[in-house]
Amino acid sequence: MVDSHSETERFRQLQNQLREWTRSPEEGQLWQSIDIFDQDDYDILVVPSFSVDQEVGDKVTGFLHYEERLLFSLIRLRNPLTRVIYITALPLCPIVIDYYLQLLPGIPFSHARDRLLLISTFDGSLQPLSQKILDRPRLVKKIRAALRPHKSYMVCYNSTDLEQQLSLKLGIPLLAASPEVLNWGSKSGSRRIFAEAGIPHPDGSYTVRNIDDLVEELWQLWQRQPHLQRIVVKLNEGFSGEGNALLDLRPIQEHLPTQDNESESKAALRKQLIEMSFQGAGETWSTFSLRIPELGAIVEAFVEGEIKRSPSVQGYIRPSGEVEIVSTHDQILGGADGQVYEGCYFPADADYRYQLQEIGLKVGEVLAAKGAIERYGVDFITVQDPDTKIWDIQAIEINLRKGGTTHPFMTLRLLTNGTFDYDTGKFLSQQNQEKHYISTDNLQKEQYRGLLPNDLMDIIAQERLHFDSSSRTGTVFHLMGALSEFGKLGLTSIGNSLEEAQEIYDRVVSVLDQATDPKSLEEDAQDMPLPLPINWSSR
Repeated sequence: MVDSHSETERFRQLQNQLREWTRSPEEGQLWQSIDIFDQDDYDILVVPSFSVDQEVGDKVTGFLHYEERLLFSLIRLRNPLTRVIYITALPLCPIVIDYYLQLLPGIPFSHARDRLLLISTFDGSLQPLSQKILDRPRLVKKIRAALRPHKSYMVCYNSTDLEQQLSLKLGIPLLAASPEVLNWGSKSGSRRIFAEAGIPHPDGSYTVRNIDDLVEELWQLWQRQPHLQRIVVKLNEGFSGEGNALLDLRPIQEHLPTQDNESESKAALRKQLIEMSFQGAGETWSTFSLRIPELGAIVEAFVEGEIKRSPSVQGYIRPSGEVEIVSTHDQILGGADGQVYEGCYFPADADYRYQLQEIGLKVGEVLAAKGAIERYGVDFITVQDPDTKIWDIQAIEINLRKGGTTHPFMTLRLLTNGTFDYDTGKFLSQQNQEKHYISTDNLQKEQYRGLLPNDLMDIIAQERLHFDSSSRTGTVFHLMGALSEFGKLGLTSIGNSLEEAQEIYDRVVSVLDQATDPKSLEEDAQDMPLPLPINWSSR
């Protein structure tokens, strides 16, 4: 039987290597960069496993292809001594890899390709990728043989017991928060961090695990705030808002809690649960309620407002414990009630981004004190007072992992070698030029179905939609593997202003719409010359 205490201690010893590596061996000083990624002569094992509840993840269209969001890591190969091993559930299209390697400034394509090892488990099931790797001992052995001892580390999307087990089997440290602190990134854990740090957040509850307790917490919240119109019910381990549901109190206002109608009011709430608006595709109360005992859930007052936004702040905790803010964003939310993450603008509005940064630092310091390392994000709801124009800021949740805003920002930083300026909240290139972007994981249209990655590359080349390394503007594409089956694509459009970034993004959408318009395709087919006959005897 495996000693869990012994495993935990071994994992801590491996992670301690990260703390040693973040000091320059020559000077004994902390590296200037927040990210040991920026140092070369290391082997980086990228395991983009979404180790979340797979039934929740399966609600996200093309969920398996979200492993491609960490392909920005290939830009690390710009360091001539860095090697990358990238593992996916299914093989990546070769032209997608070529696309990323062509983005590398000043590095010959062949030189970068020789330092990249791509591995696939050939398993398209809903199991987390880390589990798929662990279930294949020969694959684990192959990966371990490819890594240099004391010169390798592993990165992932989020850190769970699965990633810890893989780290131990490979004998390399995991650059991510230990599973011991994972709870602080849950919905309930986030609320506890906000309370500890004294950060404003909506009224609500901590974890409940059965329907009776859920109804009790709903009733208590409604009683405390009788003017509430809606309440959010969130699965504790939801992903991208897909685990959220919205309870509308307006149809049952006559059952507003009083001292005399507790039973009647709770009965009305219980009945209204069936009518909730669920954010996950195909979700119903019967399926949602089954997840509550397993994942837990919280209730939270829904923040109303005519002028409302959903910004976020991202921070980084070094293995040595220092905290730094790396970016702010205004998030683009969709879904039935604006609860599902779809994309973002960088940077967040100047009216409140400095406040987001200050709150983000407070959260990071609390997380660091609890042992968390690497990236974290904090999501907010901001509502503007129509008279004073002042924004009320409420923290919503913590993402103790890489999130939807990680890959666009890291793509920008790696392609421009620029820096984030805390004092202004802006990003400046090496040429001191401001950079802005709009990014999405959800450019999805039915007419895009059947478009192959090679087709997309043809369109990019013909219409000059690529990222221009001289002006450092243009578009970088991702999630290309989801395009043919789901008609879904991700992209980050970078400009020297937010207006320019929006123009670049709009042009991409316009070009793709035109290229996949049925009438346009029919005209192209008519104008296309007949192919020359193939001389099979000469082949």
